[in-house]
Amino acid sequence: MVKGDKSVWKSEYFLKLQRLIEEYPKIFIVGADNVGSRQMQQIRISLRGTAVVLMGKNTMIRKALRGFMERNPALEKLLPYVRGNVGFVFTNGDLKAVRDKLLENKVAAPAKAGAIAPIDVFVPKGNTFMGPEKTSFFQALSIATKISRGTIEILGDVHLIKEGTKVGASESTLLQMLKIMPFFYGLKIFHVFEGGSVFEPSILDISDDDLRARFMVGVTKVACVSLAIGYPTLASVPHSLVNGFKVSKCFGLLVGLLLCFLLATHRELRIVLYSVKVYSK
Repeated sequence: MVKGDKSVWKSEYFLKLQRLIEEYPKIFIVGADNVGSRQMQQIRISLRGTAVVLMGKNTMIRKALRGFMERNPALEKLLPYVRGNVGFVFTNGDLKAVRDKLLENKVAAPAKAGAIAPIDVFVPKGNTFMGPEKTSFFQALSIATKISRGTIEILGDVHLIKEGTKVGASESTLLQMLKIMPFFYGLKIFHVFEGGSVFEPSILDISDDDLRARFMVGVTKVACVSLAIGYPTLASVPHSLVNGFKVSKCFGLLVGLLLCFLLATHRELRIVLYSVKVYSK
C-alpha cells in the first residue's frame, strides 16, 4: 500500500524515473510475470552497484515518459513496449554482463493449473514410490506403469506438457505428487534501449568476430559485382591489381616463349643455309 499522500508519492516516482533516465543511458525492458517480492528483492541485491530495477504501473510510466519526451524525444520509442507486467532495469555497465546477471536469478516453481508452460515438461521413467492405489490416476493420463515391489513404476519417459500449452489440473496434481518443480521463473528481458534505439536482446550475443565476418561477406559481394560489370570500386581494386598482375605475368611468359621460338628458328635457319652452301661446293 502507498503511504502518505498519493499525489506526493506519484511526484516522487516521476522524479525518480527522470533521475534514472538521465543518469543511466542503457535500459532493459523486462517482464516480471510469476516473480514474487522476495525474488525481486534478491534480484535487486545481486544488481546492487551495477544496475537499478524500477517497477510501476504502466499508466504512470507512460505519463512520466511523455513528460520527459521534450528533453529526450527518443523516449517515445519506449512507449509501445510499456504493456503487461513490465519494468525497467537501468545500467551504465556492460549490457551483456548485466543481462547474464538478470538471467541467473531464477527460482524453481511448481506447474500450477491454468498456467502457460514456458517449456516442455517430461516425467522420467522409474519408480514413483507411490502405492498401487494411485494406478487409476496414471491410467487417466495414459501413462504406462507397472507394479514393482509394491510401488508404481513408470515404464518410459512421458511428455506430459508441451511448451505454450495450458497446464491442466491433472498434470499439475501429478507433478506435485512426484515432487517435480519443472518451471523456473525470473525477470524476462524483452527489449534493450540504448542510444535512442530499441533492439532485441539477442543482438548482445553478436561478437566483433561476427561483425567482421559479415562485413567481409558484404565486401566480397560488392567486389564480385564490380568485377562482373567492369566498374572499379575500393572493394574490387585489389582483385583488379591481382588479375592485372596475372595477365602481365602470362603475357611476359608468352613473349619469352615467342622470343625463344624465334631464336631457335633463326639458329636452325642458319644451320640449314650453311649446309646448303657446303653441299653446293
